[in-house]
Amino acid sequence: MTDFNYHEIDDVIHSRIRTAIMAVLISVDEAEFTFIREKINATDGNLSVHLKKLEDNSYISVKKEFVDRKPITRYKITEIGRKAFEDYIKKLESIIKR
Repeated sequence: MTDFNYHEIDDVIHSRIRTAIMAVLISVDEAEFTFIREKINATDGNLSVHLKKLEDNSYISVKKEFVDRKPITRYKITEIGRKAFEDYIKKLESIIKR
């Protein structure tokens, strides 16, 4: 495995929580913050930081609104994020198959 280059792995996605977020979002149209939090079992603060990193890199989009005066935040994977996640998985698969 001499040709392995870890620099080719997407640093934005390559975090346990961000990988989990992307895995959840790729399987749904959109998801509320609380749904993602429950699925990956993260704290609010930790999840917020990782969601922001994904958003800053255009991997996810965010929509905030109020329903009955209660704030609701929904996240959706973008086309850029979908491609990045698919490429990330392919890269991991190629490393495993070597």
